[in-house]
Amino acid sequence: MASNPANLWVLLGLGLAGILYMTQKLKKAIREDFGAFVEKLQLLPPPQPAPPKAPHPLTGLSFAVSDLFNIEGYVTGFGHPDWARTHEPVSRTSSVVSTLVENGATCIGKTVVDELGYSINGENKHYETPTNPAAHARVSGGSSSGSAVAVAADLVDFSLGVDTVGGVRVPAGFCGVLGFRPSYGAVSHLGILPVSASLDTVGWFAKDPATLRRVGHVLLQLPFGVQRSPRQIIIADDFFQLLKFPSDRITQVVIKSTEKHFGRQVLKHEILEEYIYSKVPTLKEFHNKKKNGESKASVIGYLANIMQLLHRYEFKNNHGEWINSAKPSLDPMILAHVGEPAEMSDTEIEISRSIRNEMRSAINSLLKDEGILVIPTTPYLPPKLGAKEIQSEDYRTSSFSLLSIASLSGCCQVTVPLGYYDKCPVSVSLIARHGGDRFLLDTVQTMYASLQEHAELYAKSKSSRSTDSQQNYAEMAKVKGNDAYKEKQWQKAIGYYTEAIKLNGKNATYYSNRAAAYLELGSFIQAEADCTKAISIDKKNVKAHLRRGTAREMLGLYKEAVEDFKYALVLEPTNKRASVSAERLRKLFQ
Repeated sequence: MASNPANLWVLLGLGLAGILYMTQKLKKAIREDFGAFVEKLQLLPPPQPAPPKAPHPLTGLSFAVSDLFNIEGYVTGFGHPDWARTHEPVSRTSSVVSTLVENGATCIGKTVVDELGYSINGENKHYETPTNPAAHARVSGGSSSGSAVAVAADLVDFSLGVDTVGGVRVPAGFCGVLGFRPSYGAVSHLGILPVSASLDTVGWFAKDPATLRRVGHVLLQLPFGVQRSPRQIIIADDFFQLLKFPSDRITQVVIKSTEKHFGRQVLKHEILEEYIYSKVPTLKEFHNKKKNGESKASVIGYLANIMQLLHRYEFKNNHGEWINSAKPSLDPMILAHVGEPAEMSDTEIEISRSIRNEMRSAINSLLKDEGILVIPTTPYLPPKLGAKEIQSEDYRTSSFSLLSIASLSGCCQVTVPLGYYDKCPVSVSLIARHGGDRFLLDTVQTMYASLQEHAELYAKSKSSRSTDSQQNYAEMAKVKGNDAYKEKQWQKAIGYYTEAIKLNGKNATYYSNRAAAYLELGSFIQAEADCTKAISIDKKNVKAHLRRGTAREMLGLYKEAVEDFKYALVLEPTNKRASVSAERLRKLFQ
């Protein structure tokens, strides 16, 4: 009898050891698939046709689908266990999945999506957040995070996702793979959970352009034909100013690749915000009304706002009733959006639809049949897991400003990886007119190898480039800024000075010059901040003191303005501008 308690403890110990072993084994299995899958399955293609008929076009390829696509006999989970718990297995596979299988591809599983397919971040508290194979400590991007990870980790040849406001483009950029968002309406949505009906598109990921193109030809039902070359490749200079890392590593690679394949004469630079402002009259009117009120967002900032408004409104119409009845546990950031009232006035709906229609017409008019627009995919490098910057207003506004172009216009867009910066994947996006999907796929096929080659060459030259060389590039950017300033292109000048600062942040002149451009735009707070930075670098920078004095005077900080003008006189006793300004303020406030 005395041995029984001992035996019990032995058995208990063995049991705990077994549980620990199985837990470790499970964690290892999850790590092996990078947390990409929520469910493994197998949909096999039909037998190959007998010769002389050609084999199925996707023979030998495997794929996975985001957990928004219906597969017969399975619950479509929508990235949330409460959704899966309150819904039944579906009776029919989505048409897009069936099409791929019928054309020879094998589906091996369903992948993680952000909660209710809503976010672009790639973190889901209900499932293991997929690990970004290209940068383990960074988010993979969403909403189709698992599908991007599955391709990046070589678990499948290609995968499907849904892109509403960036759900394919963002994770493709963050994971360093190709991601294609087709023209709105080009691929059937039958059997797919809707997020926002007027923005949703079925997109796909691949690691190489040949696979991306093969899948595209099947889904878009494109006949094979002669490839067309771009007659114009337009670089949106102002959009590259939104980047939080040096933009030249992308633009220079695109320029070099374009020159190699099509010649320099096809290159064109555009201030896209100005173009949109001139070609989208409803947005212009809407922006001008808001600009005179409490809001001071840029034109593209308003595009981002309109896209998010439509996204939220249509999502609530689709799923608000379930959210209210099931009361699921949602990520606070998502709840802050989907928990808001879905009401939009008839006027707001009409404005949003008008802007969407005018945006498509504007981008189609800019690109025509053989033009490509080049923009960054995202302004930020992939944020660290759990980073607060994901929740910042600047992160959301700048990200959605870039993503809104294709989402609102319905044009097709492809994300192309361009190597790494600071150990994080970077990418560029190419956009073609609505309906130009085949042309865009062909262009990527043509340019991809040289884009990778020039990206690698750039990275090598960048790593070996001396500080002096970097300063030379900064000076070149400053000269361009000075030229733009002389032409009264203030925003363009600010962009060039910003580029110079990114390359060399210890030059007082760059900050002082940018402050001058800010003064012309009436951005007095930014001007004062830039002058303060310039003075901290070089206390004898007379222009910085004069410009800060002007900014402070306009902000009503008269005492501080007088001090700046007086200090400028100490540095330069014969400076007439400082003398006149100081005397004027002294008489007014003595």
